[in-house]
Amino acid sequence: MTARLRIIPPLLAILLATGARADELSLRDCLDGARQGNPLLRVALHDRRSAAEGVRLAASAMLPRVDLQAGYTMQSAPQAVKLGGLTQETQQSEYPFAGASLHQTIYDFGRSRSREEGARSQARAAAFAYGNLEQDVALQIIRAYYAILHAERLLQVARDEVSQRETHRGVAMALYEEGVTTRNDLLQAEVRLSASRQRLLAAGSSLENAWLILNYLTGAPDGRRSELAREEFPTPRTDGYKLAEERRDILAQRELVQSAESTVAEIGSGFYPEIYLKAGVDYLQNDRVVEQSIASATVGLKFNLYDGLATTTKRRQATEHLQRERERLKGMEAAARLEFETARNDLEVAVRRIETTGDSIRQGEENLRINTDRYQAQVGTASDVVDAQTLLSQARGDYYQALYDLQVARARVMRAAGEL
Repeated sequence: MTARLRIIPPLLAILLATGARADELSLRDCLDGARQGNPLLRVALHDRRSAAEGVRLAASAMLPRVDLQAGYTMQSAPQAVKLGGLTQETQQSEYPFAGASLHQTIYDFGRSRSREEGARSQARAAAFAYGNLEQDVALQIIRAYYAILHAERLLQVARDEVSQRETHRGVAMALYEEGVTTRNDLLQAEVRLSASRQRLLAAGSSLENAWLILNYLTGAPDGRRSELAREEFPTPRTDGYKLAEERRDILAQRELVQSAESTVAEIGSGFYPEIYLKAGVDYLQNDRVVEQSIASATVGLKFNLYDGLATTTKRRQATEHLQRERERLKGMEAAARLEFETARNDLEVAVRRIETTGDSIRQGEENLRINTDRYQAQVGTASDVVDAQTLLSQARGDYYQALYDLQVARARVMRAAGEL
């Protein structure tokens, strides 16, 4: 890979380089793994290299072309001419021949130059597109990374809920056996415990799927399971961005516009002649003539008079393509501004959600303790206990979801600004 993968901002690199244990898998490790392992980047790298070769191909038009040819001809009879009443052969019936020629375009009114400029724009667009894909992959990895941490927390919430349900079932059974409560409380506890166990299975499946996604994005084996470093994604700036100068997809589209402009200029030059130089040496074995090797040089002018309006049609087609690319650029710039504004709004909401859900877990734990004590003292109902357990699990889930949304929102802001 000739270009450096710029998917890790300096702030993130500094953050991830500190505090991570050797046995932990950090976010930086995952992003580094995508350099060689991500399947999308591996495919896109070939597109980038192919576009770079296109520049060399376009530049070759201004270089001389050298051709060699050789062969052996056999005729049924030698060619001859009539001179008065005599017939004189002018060549042999069988003969070898060989030749070498050089063709050099001297001036074509900018046709070759426009073709090369268009190819260079295409190559730059491919490089920017590759950089844009790097950032897309980086965002996907960040989502998958924090999705695993989120799933681990939700799995623990589900385990805690199962433990709480089992404890409540034990209390309900003891009270039922003492004849203090009805069987309805015990049945309710059994049903709620079964539902909690199903949620535990679902949480485990979500965690497994999250690992499969992360391993796919980083090119790691499907069975890799590691302890992830619980690190915070850095808080981005939310103002002062120059989106058009940072986003590589917009830069790529600008290059495509320039390439389309070069194509229009290249086709338009087809209405002008081409000045060329041609030199060569031809040998034909013929013992009927004096000179069997002929050297020649030509300076010529080639001009197309009529091609069925093909050049005119191609120019109109190229002009329409240019207008389409310009309109696409405007749409992408507007979409980039929209993406940045929505990402910034989501970040602000995520921050407020953290603040509002911060105390909900403590309040839920206190609510569960009070209702459990009331039920054991027979001044509360079993429904109050299971409702309190459900509220606590929901509060924990909401808080952890807010944490996940906050990390992803930070990354989305940086991605929208083209700085991820």
